[in-house]
Amino acid sequence: MNEVEITLDMIDKARTKSAEMGVLKNSIIRGSGNIAGFVGEQIALQCLGGEWQNTYEYDILMPDGKRIDVKTKQTSVAPLPDYDCSIAKYNTKQKCDSYAFVRVKKDLTVGWYLGTINKDSFFDKARFMKKGTVDPSNNYKVQADCYNLKIKDLEHGT
Repeated sequence: MNEVEITLDMIDKARTKSAEMGVLKNSIIRGSGNIAGFVGEQIALQCLGGEWQNTYEYDILMPDGKRIDVKTKQTSVAPLPDYDCSIAKYNTKQKCDSYAFVRVKKDLTVGWYLGTINKDSFFDKARFMKKGTVDPSNNYKVQADCYNLKIKDLEHGT
């Protein structure tokens, strides 16, 4: 897990992309996470390298051709190894090879690159959570059908 200081340049790039994109269909928080999501992509780029593509299918194209989709959550605290990385059920068909997971502090001062995992491995290891159920590991009421995997279970390779 790498802690990354969020720069004004990262925020400016995120605001520009967010304005271009607008609110996505099926957005759980109705677009309010767009800037954090784009900041998360900037953090992943800083840690992984590659080229920022920002397509629906994936966000980063690596020099070897691997396509990585970045998944970002906003947080008020530093993440712990037992915290979950999530992928909404409606995003399972994206044409990427791996996922990178990032947490971004709500005040946009710092973020954490958590690691990556191969797409197939993620779904082999993740547990499915149905919308409306309460996750017994953290008492969070699930907002949309999703798959969860602990940070400590990421593979950390691309």
